[in-house]
Amino acid sequence: MRHSNQLVGKAHAAVVPFIVPGVKTTKLDEIAEAFIRDHGAEPGFKGYGGFPYTLCISINDHVVHGMPSEYELKEGDVVSIDCGVLANGFYGDSAYTYCVGEIEPEVKKLLEVTKESLYKGIEQAVVGRRLGDISFAIQHYCERIHKYGVVRDLVGHGVGRSLHEGPEVPNFGKRGKGPKLQDGLVLAIEPMVNLGRKEVRRLSDGWTIVTIDGKPSAHFEHSVVVRKGKADILSTFEFIENAIKNNKELTKIA
Repeated sequence: MRHSNQLVGKAHAAVVPFIVPGVKTTKLDEIAEAFIRDHGAEPGFKGYGGFPYTLCISINDHVVHGMPSEYELKEGDVVSIDCGVLANGFYGDSAYTYCVGEIEPEVKKLLEVTKESLYKGIEQAVVGRRLGDISFAIQHYCERIHKYGVVRDLVGHGVGRSLHEGPEVPNFGKRGKGPKLQDGLVLAIEPMVNLGRKEVRRLSDGWTIVTIDGKPSAHFEHSVVVRKGKADILSTFEFIENAIKNNKELTKIA
């Protein structure tokens, strides 16, 4: 599973240089699919439940499950990319929300808090804690401290030989509630957080989830193993953030 999840991170990094104004989101999808197949794996999302693409690409007020299209990225957009990989019989699953050029400060703050909340949840993914401890940590940080809307309609999940396994991992809940976390359990923890209201709706394409008030949303996801003392993060943002850094340095030189 670590191999599958590291490959997800590398697939993300492969599309980073193309997350720029003027690029169609179908181009990002093509790059990711080619990268995954070139590395001897299969796109984990393509064909899953009838989903026709390798990546879920959700822009601005699109929360999750957005479909690649002829839409051309614009300066100031935020783009959530969710990617899954199937390798050696096991799935990897991870999501990251990107900026296209410079974005509004309040939206940048949303991205920072959502990412931070992911790690708040991961801190609770240890043997002896309960599932609700993960949920509460994310909700408390995003809603109580930062006053954002945590999406209720979509949740994280177990992951392994299937893309979606039990248990469900809500991003809201109460401390000390839910099943006890056992050593070796693998969870995809994925805060989905809105700048405005928590409510969402589904578009007519049957997949794309958008915010009810049209305000931006952010989404970050890691696949982690519950362990004693400290969770083991199988996925990685290292390749992504190195690619982002390198792109910024190249832009300065140009």
